[in-house]
Amino acid sequence: MPFAIGLLCLLAAACALSSLVTQGQSYDWYAQTYGERTAAVILALHADDAYHSVWFIAISGFLCLNLLLCSLTRLPGLIRRVRAGRDPLSLSAGEATARVSGLRDPEAFFLRLGLRRIRKGQDPEGRELLAAARNAAGYAGPWICHLGVLLLIAGFALGQMTKQESAVWGLPGQTRMIEGTTLSVTIDDFQAARGTAGQVSQYTTAFTVTDLSDGRRESASAAVNAPASLFGRKFYQNSTGWGADVRVLKDGKPCQLEPLCVGEGLDIRDKEGLTVLLRGFYPDYRPGAGGIPGNASEEIRNPAYLYMAVYQGRVLGMNVLTAGEELTIDEYTVTFENPRLYTLLAVKQDRFTLLALLGGAVTLAGLGLALYFRPEKLQAVREPDGSWTAAGWCRKGGALYEERFLAAAKEDTKEVHPE
Repeated sequence: MPFAIGLLCLLAAACALSSLVTQGQSYDWYAQTYGERTAAVILALHADDAYHSVWFIAISGFLCLNLLLCSLTRLPGLIRRVRAGRDPLSLSAGEATARVSGLRDPEAFFLRLGLRRIRKGQDPEGRELLAAARNAAGYAGPWICHLGVLLLIAGFALGQMTKQESAVWGLPGQTRMIEGTTLSVTIDDFQAARGTAGQVSQYTTAFTVTDLSDGRRESASAAVNAPASLFGRKFYQNSTGWGADVRVLKDGKPCQLEPLCVGEGLDIRDKEGLTVLLRGFYPDYRPGAGGIPGNASEEIRNPAYLYMAVYQGRVLGMNVLTAGEELTIDEYTVTFENPRLYTLLAVKQDRFTLLALLGGAVTLAGLGLALYFRPEKLQAVREPDGSWTAAGWCRKGGALYEERFLAAAKEDTKEVHPE
């Protein structure tokens, strides 16, 4: 147990460290955020990918092994206790925690205490004996609870070590691939529900996932705090942003019309190396001090687009275009139009979620058995005068059990004498 507690503390510290350090970033990002020394320590300890690090796997493995061996070594003794707990005749005189004498109807007394399976026999002195037991399963509560913790830790650790996370984003009508898979996601619709005061109350994305390897298709909707499950993956409504259509004319003739999300770029056809990027969008554009672009509101009233034009790695220009304004680069004319929100879906796959859920359910079942199924035994012997003397035992809550024991006895006769 001390070793297991120490491992649990180490695992808790490891999880806390992993939650404090942003995962999966570069050295430059960590150096800029935490400083160069701290960044070096983070990378040396593999804290940038903690759940796949050797030390996290080792702690989890040792803890699971410890719990497994503890459970296995205690199993034979547990089986013996459960068997003994089911045998009411195994109650010895010295074990009894409550006694009464003078009972007239012992079977009714047994029923009032919740004991229905009554065994008949004789005590060592040859007197008539009634005996019953219940809740022997309560002995298994702590053991089952430990088993649940083992499954919970194993499910969490294996899930963190093997889970896959990615993201897809786009405007309605766009199709994006899930990185590292054969699955494509088509954004069918994206809605931002608003309350009476105009504030956004919910974001909802309707989308279709297609497995390009076999052509299977499934559709669903994901909203904030309401993920969708498709193809063994969870799709979470994670974020949103602005996008627009980019129209390109070449010598006054239509050349391209493509949707872009903020942060994306469009490579111009027939002009290798020329790219137009949509760097920002301002739904209600108001230039601020020093010409810095800003917003008067989040309503689309005076839309403006911050662009950057790059040719063969050299920035040609960067400025703000308002609705209807054009960007001219040689024979090309670029305009931005039809601004609208895009959606970003976080895609996660954890193959061991069910194992962790099973561990939680088993842990709760073990706690329920340990707390609410208190093993009890009751014996009653017939005295020479025809009355009965009863002796009871409860593994936990002896004072409460004695109180319930005597209350049940009072229902039998007012002449009962507690011993």
